[in-house]
Amino acid sequence: MKPLLQVRDLCKHFPVLGKGLLRRQVGTVRAVDRVSFDLHRGRTLGLVGESGSGKTTCARTILRALEPTSGQALFHTADATVDLATIPESRVKPLRQSMQMIFQDPFASLNPRMTVDAIVGEPLVIHRLARGSELVDRVDEMLMKVGLQPEHRQRYPHAFSGGQRQRIGIARALIMRPSLVIADEAVSALDVSVQAQVINMLVDLQDEFNLTYIFVAHDLSVVRHICDRVAVMYAGRIVELADTDVLFNDPQHPYTRALLSAVPHLDPDVPIRFDAGGEVADPGNLPRGCSFHPRCPDCIDPCDAEVPDLLPLGNGERLAACHLHGQ
Repeated sequence: MKPLLQVRDLCKHFPVLGKGLLRRQVGTVRAVDRVSFDLHRGRTLGLVGESGSGKTTCARTILRALEPTSGQALFHTADATVDLATIPESRVKPLRQSMQMIFQDPFASLNPRMTVDAIVGEPLVIHRLARGSELVDRVDEMLMKVGLQPEHRQRYPHAFSGGQRQRIGIARALIMRPSLVIADEAVSALDVSVQAQVINMLVDLQDEFNLTYIFVAHDLSVVRHICDRVAVMYAGRIVELADTDVLFNDPQHPYTRALLSAVPHLDPDVPIRFDAGGEVADPGNLPRGCSFHPRCPDCIDPCDAEVPDLLPLGNGERLAACHLHGQ
């Protein structure tokens, strides 16, 4: 079956400008560099990594919130296949009906001067999909789907808790029944008990509407619960891509092993540790060869000279970018 989304060598580079009157470009920040993956309809892909690894930039570039530098993002709709990375901006707006984003901060992503019904119904108004009583009915229906009461639709965002505000943001993203939803740290700003409620709600809505998620997160326990496949990013690149259970039970890249070693255990005698010393690689000044090699405990000769490709391991369902697998 053809994937809903095929990303191929997607890049997002930001110029670094020097000081002075002319402001010439003196460098490049490779925030996203040659990212590739497939995402099938009804599935969930997790993007994980430390802060600054490029997860959010990659997600925003796929949705054309940021203009890609190069590469492809092939989005397969019911009628045609479009390359989100190269189509004109005028053709992107109609596609917004099929792809939406849930933002991290429910306090900043909602307009404080708009009521709940105006916020949730705004996408339908912009795309001229509903008006009048039909608009009210669809807003009420979606509010109930996310666990809010329709009689609260005339309230403003400040009257709600953080978890309720995030539910409003989710309702706004889903009211047009999109095919692809990108959740950018959608539960990281919420209390733990509220996180569980929102995550379970997202899973139920996925089953009901046949949604496809890209779930950007740094909480690996949440990723393990909600995602079918996981892509581990470091310094703008995917270093490992595998099914969730396979990756958590048998990580192959040293960076993946280091991330998993930092996950807290229920057993208090198991120490919390992070094997990789040093700082995250600077995407504006990447080291030669593998970006992770200055922190890698398993570094070998090619690591500081050659950039490893993301290659399949075993049956091809798992991919890793590491010179160790070529030895």
